[in-house]
Amino acid sequence: MQVKLLNSLNNNLIEAGCDEAGRGPLAGPVFAAAVILPEDFHHPLLNDSKKMTEKARETLRPIIEQEAIAWSVHEVSASDIDSINILNASIAGMWRSIVDLAPRPEHLLIDGNRFRPYGLTGDTFIPEHIAATYKDIPYTCIIKGDGKFAPIAAASVLAKTYRDEYMRRLSAEYPEYGWERNMGYPTRGHIEAIRRHGLTEHHRRSFHLKELEPSLF
Repeated sequence: MQVKLLNSLNNNLIEAGCDEAGRGPLAGPVFAAAVILPEDFHHPLLNDSKKMTEKARETLRPIIEQEAIAWSVHEVSASDIDSINILNASIAGMWRSIVDLAPRPEHLLIDGNRFRPYGLTGDTFIPEHIAATYKDIPYTCIIKGDGKFAPIAAASVLAKTYRDEYMRRLSAEYPEYGWERNMGYPTRGHIEAIRRHGLTEHHRRSFHLKELEPSLF
């Protein structure tokens, strides 16, 4: 059944939808995106990216990029994830994307139930004087928002497709880990590859799996 997504929460404000991809993998960055859509934007394929086929996501990506009023995608590296934790890294990635948007959003639609001002994430990517000007932007956290609001769904598609593309490129350098298939997630094959070949610079050292404790941690 086709889901009818809402285009905004506040019709009188410039709203940006924000989402991330890659919180759970053992390897690779977390990617985040922010998107401002036109009020009349609609596409029958658009939904929570996790519920879409890869083909549908790849079809939608250039459409979103072309028709969005503004969009931005950023990554936060595995080393930064280890430094500030995955929740802060995910939020920091959203902020990195938000500050790139023009026009500046007046309200943020955040997928999930947790968000915080940039200064509380521990990230230092955004210059302090710029981050300070964004600290008062209001936001609304929406659980499963990528299945309810089109701007969040669009952000989820961009974050997911950009991260998958990145992991496929990375897999050419590290073919033994199968990242072009598992995208860095803890599949049986990926865990076995870590046992055999060890960790790379792209693995998240702060992500501990019981399956790996005897040999690696």
